[in-house]
Amino acid sequence: MSDPTDDLPPPSREALYERIRRSSRDAVIDAEMRRLGFWPRRDAKPADPPDEVARREALRTQLAGLQAEAARLRDHEQLVKEARKARLLASREKRKATLQRRADERRQRAAAWRERQARELTHLGVGVSAGLNSWEANAERLAKEGLPAFADAEALARAMGLTVRELRFLAFARRVGPVSHYVRFRIPKKAGGDRLISAPMPRLKAAQAWLLREVLDQVALHDAAHGFRPGRSIATNATPHVGAAIVVNMDLQDFFPSIGYPRVKGLFRALGYPEAVATIFALLATEPETEEVELDGQRLHVATGPRRLPQGAPCSPAITNILCRRLDRRLAGLAAAEGCAYTRYADDLTFSTLDAGAKIGRVLRAARGIVAHEGLTVHPQKTKVLRRYARQEVTGLVVNQRLSVPRTSLRNFRATLRQVELDGPAGKRWGRGPDVLQNMRGFAEFVRMVDKAKGEPLVARVAAVMARVGYQPPPRRAWAGKAVAAAPAAIPAADGNVERWWT
Repeated sequence: MSDPTDDLPPPSREALYERIRRSSRDAVIDAEMRRLGFWPRRDAKPADPPDEVARREALRTQLAGLQAEAARLRDHEQLVKEARKARLLASREKRKATLQRRADERRQRAAAWRERQARELTHLGVGVSAGLNSWEANAERLAKEGLPAFADAEALARAMGLTVRELRFLAFARRVGPVSHYVRFRIPKKAGGDRLISAPMPRLKAAQAWLLREVLDQVALHDAAHGFRPGRSIATNATPHVGAAIVVNMDLQDFFPSIGYPRVKGLFRALGYPEAVATIFALLATEPETEEVELDGQRLHVATGPRRLPQGAPCSPAITNILCRRLDRRLAGLAAAEGCAYTRYADDLTFSTLDAGAKIGRVLRAARGIVAHEGLTVHPQKTKVLRRYARQEVTGLVVNQRLSVPRTSLRNFRATLRQVELDGPAGKRWGRGPDVLQNMRGFAEFVRMVDKAKGEPLVARVAAVMARVGYQPPPRRAWAGKAVAAAPAAIPAADGNVERWWT
């Protein structure tokens, strides 16, 4: 049933609101729309257009959102909390991204550093790494000496049969470390006391042997040097002094230990090598004195002094021969000026003259001055002046009338050999090593080198004893994790040179 006031216009706004209160807002709108002719009076209410419905729903959703936002904005403390929470979340995300970026950068730097370490030698220890970036060689000097050149660390390591990492491990100057490249032991000297021997471990020994073969052996030496040279021996060193009226023997004190790392490096620089190569070679060829300590159950090797030439390394004698070229030249000049002959075998200096009235004191004073000027020292207790009426020896050989082995040594050897022939080698000793037959064979070869007529029968007799007793070479023994052969008492070199193992 319709409202009786439907056909009447509302008298006022208040009357319209009253109608809405009595019915509803939608009912009043419907009645007004029919009264004003928008909708038919008796028909059903028409539906809204779809687009209008959609727009109205969108407006309602937007309105609801605005109302909720208005309600939220009215709560100031909640807004502050939400802002802080948002900032904290953003900060965490940014920090996470920063950490990830820095981790990626670290991985990239580490990869680049590993790649660089595999190609370059940038650091080899405190105090020795300053010139490792300098690879500019003196090509003219290297060519003059016939020495190989190296463009970079990779080329040097490749030439040595190593990787750059292996070369770094062998050359690194550690003040403290769990690894030592040397085995050290002492052997007694003939004149009393003992001598420290530093035997390099196999990998370093191989590197030093390469340095000796490819570099040091290519350098021309003074003709007066006879020690540790192909075709030279103690016999060639003693021969120029045979039949002299006066023979003077001088000994250099602490010969190998007195040559330090700076001097060895300077040698390679003088040969034409760049700073980097000279540093690497000098580190390979020198070592400091070390002391073994134990800390927290770990055994450490602590350097106790500066680096210097080790006695026992393959390349040490060749380095001293090269360093002594000027010494040999000056002493040979002094000898020529005084009418003398001069030779040097390692640290043994020998002068001789045919003139029994020569001013030997003047020669000694001048020689000491030259040696001191070259940075070396003459041993004060090992200078001997030997005249013709006494036994004259040069590097263990008698030179009075002809080159010969000392009679006493030869007599003792023959007596020992006779005992071995009669009773066998058990309980017999000759030389320092434990293998008496090996030692005797070495001495017999040594006698043959000096005097073939006397030596060949001795070599044959020793060989016969070895064959009769079924001699076998000593087995290799384990030493510091490596198998090494026992050191022989005397072994002929490839060129027939027999070094003085027996003395």
